[in-house]
Amino acid sequence: MTEDPPATTGTDAAGGAPSGAEQAAGRGRGRRRTIVAVVVVVVLAVVASVLVLTAAPTAPSRATGTTPARFLGAFGVEARWVLAQNRLKGTTAWRIPAAVPVGAIEGFANENYARAGERVGFYVSTSARTYHVDAYRMGWYQGKGAHLVWSSRALRGQRQPACRFTAGINLVSCANWHRSFNVVLLRHRFVQGDYLFKLVAGPRAQAYVPLTIWAPRSRATYLIMARTFVEQGWNAFGGYSYYQGQGPCPPGAPAYPVCNRARVVSFDRPYDTGAGSSDFLGDEYPLVRFCEEHGLDVAYVTDVTVDEHPSILQHHRVLLSLGHDESWSYHERLGLQRAMARGLNVVFFGAASVLRHVRLQASPLGPDRQEVDYRDAGADPLNGHGPAMQVTGNTWSSPPSSWSANPVVGEGYSGYLYPGLSAAFVVADAASWVFAGTGLHDGSVLPRVIASDIDHVDQYPGMPTDLTVLGHSPIPLAKAYTNQGTWGSVTYSDMTYYTDPLNHAGVIDTGNNNWINAMGYSCPRAGRCTALELQRITGNILRLFGQGPAGRRRPSRSNLGSIHPAGS
Repeated sequence: MTEDPPATTGTDAAGGAPSGAEQAAGRGRGRRRTIVAVVVVVVLAVVASVLVLTAAPTAPSRATGTTPARFLGAFGVEARWVLAQNRLKGTTAWRIPAAVPVGAIEGFANENYARAGERVGFYVSTSARTYHVDAYRMGWYQGKGAHLVWSSRALRGQRQPACRFTAGINLVSCANWHRSFNVVLLRHRFVQGDYLFKLVAGPRAQAYVPLTIWAPRSRATYLIMARTFVEQGWNAFGGYSYYQGQGPCPPGAPAYPVCNRARVVSFDRPYDTGAGSSDFLGDEYPLVRFCEEHGLDVAYVTDVTVDEHPSILQHHRVLLSLGHDESWSYHERLGLQRAMARGLNVVFFGAASVLRHVRLQASPLGPDRQEVDYRDAGADPLNGHGPAMQVTGNTWSSPPSSWSANPVVGEGYSGYLYPGLSAAFVVADAASWVFAGTGLHDGSVLPRVIASDIDHVDQYPGMPTDLTVLGHSPIPLAKAYTNQGTWGSVTYSDMTYYTDPLNHAGVIDTGNNNWINAMGYSCPRAGRCTALELQRITGNILRLFGQGPAGRRRPSRSNLGSIHPAGS
């Protein structure tokens, strides 16, 4: 039995069919998750992990025919368990057809992330009499994309009450819903990874509930961090997000950010897009699929995990920041800063990374279930009454935090392409190791790679002096908004690389929000395939970064003098 009913309400879902971030800075929150372990075991584990992380990955032994637990492969450091996991039976049944209407069934979980052995509660609303749940671990699985881990029996449906609305901060919370069922994440089924729990009440009533399962003691090479701060910030379930709201604005109110936006958003509600998965399938999943296909040594967390356990970043060699990872908390940023000081490499697969400033607070369902971003320091009640670094101005650069992320990312947010439009990625330094084996040359064009937000190199204070521009892509002004520089009829999106001269940490920024999504493009029957070229480039990055601080092997060199037109 893998699930049980809540103590006072809900439905017993028993009977599943298996298939295989200045210190403390006034945190002021409720209980924190704790990891219980025997001290001696922890110490031994840490020592062991240090030994592993300071040694180069081992190659497979031809003499004995055995494969070590981790070894260096064509696309990066591989792990035997990931390869074995993806040999399990795959299925395409996880998919929800685009024609399925929205709202017939919807739900959320009471945990942003969990570990194997924990119990997670689910809240589901539907008018259907019954429904069932299928849990899928997302990956490669023979190209089918997922593995069915668990299925429930038929559960009784119920239409939940209207979610509560708090005026002023425009908070929508469904914490007043009744719990529908619990799932105990049995260790032999729920290994670490990104999961979609598919709610099914019929062919035209289906939805997802996402959940990340982490392994607290993992010392994997690569750490994939889901960007749930962004997903909730853009989630307009109930009519409000950080970017939209309902009702008129008073005369003279600024057009952006909109006056009727939410100032606090809740994890206690379904996602309004992606059939309940937000933008996971575009901005995250293609990279997850790629890593799992090639057996890369990955571990999984969310940004909430890192906020609550910032030292976890020091246990890995590479942080993979996914598409559109713009919202970061103070403790998340502190964790990144401390880990990079110890040589952590970082890949920012999106633009506008670490732009927006958020903090967490408790909801009725538990700690860290509400996300705060006033985008106006003067309106934040913490301003003048709490730690300055927790006050949410429009961006991290805004006072009182005044902590720009540009020197960390390597460049800065410069604008966006209008919805539905794209532009080509243009190679600027084909001699770089990043493009090895691709056959690309300076000026090579990869169509439809750039979309949504874009980054651009500029002379910001504290910027790296050894910055290499890898891609320099003209964006027609007819397609984009920017207030960060134009040259004739275009602005530019840049892809950059730098290494820290002290700790040798390497940082790649792709300079646009569409890189991961474009990795999943279908290939034409003839001619070049953009997706495969992006995958080869991504593999080159992960292979170098997976071997330790990148500056020890491939220190960056400034090539700004070769970028034309000058200053662009």
